[in-house]
Amino acid sequence: MTTPHHTTNPLEAPFHELVRKRRALRAFKPDPVPDDVLRSVLEDAQHTPSQCNTQPWQMHIVSGKARDELSAAIQAEEKIGHRTPDFTFARTDYPALYEARAQHQGAEYYKALGIPREDKAARRDVMWRNYTFFGAPHVALLFMPQVGDDVRIAGDLGMYGQTFLLSLAAHGLGGCPQTYLGFYAGTIRKVLGIDENSKMLFGVSFGYPDMTAPANSVYKIGRAPLKDSVTFHS
Repeated sequence: MTTPHHTTNPLEAPFHELVRKRRALRAFKPDPVPDDVLRSVLEDAQHTPSQCNTQPWQMHIVSGKARDELSAAIQAEEKIGHRTPDFTFARTDYPALYEARAQHQGAEYYKALGIPREDKAARRDVMWRNYTFFGAPHVALLFMPQVGDDVRIAGDLGMYGQTFLLSLAAHGLGGCPQTYLGFYAGTIRKVLGIDENSKMLFGVSFGYPDMTAPANSVYKIGRAPLKDSVTFHS
């Protein structure tokens, strides 16, 4: 029997190990990602498949002073309850099975942080970390052109986002996909000078993860068994 090859080089990690170790990380070190590493990640993501090779993703990477200014603008809008999403999202739209999974994820997350259900103030503070990008030095914002009902293009962006996240993991980095950031699409366009016809789907805060933080070192979430998702026809 052949012994599986293991390596300390993250860029040589077998795919089955890489895809299983990747998870949403919500605490980061302040160290910026070197330009050559970031370019390598983005070159990987550029090889994502898309409808007819249209490659419709429009990625905006925000760092440094621009990152801080964007965070401040989003927080200011949230304080007055002003949200400007391009696409609808409501947890109440989920069928019961998917809502149950979402509730389980939230319960496990707050449990790892040691925050009880009744501590509303602490939970709001945790939610607010979305607007500071969980302390990550960079945030990637995925925009798209409007084509038809947008579903096909959004699918392409989803594949791009997954490739981006896997490449981050392969480079020893971490990322957290954030639907929350899409609630401020209009604000983000205004701050960054992005064309109004470019619509935002979601963002990814990323950097070197702080694995000593409870959100990363304790919090882990499982996956449904194959039988819940896959039907075989023969």
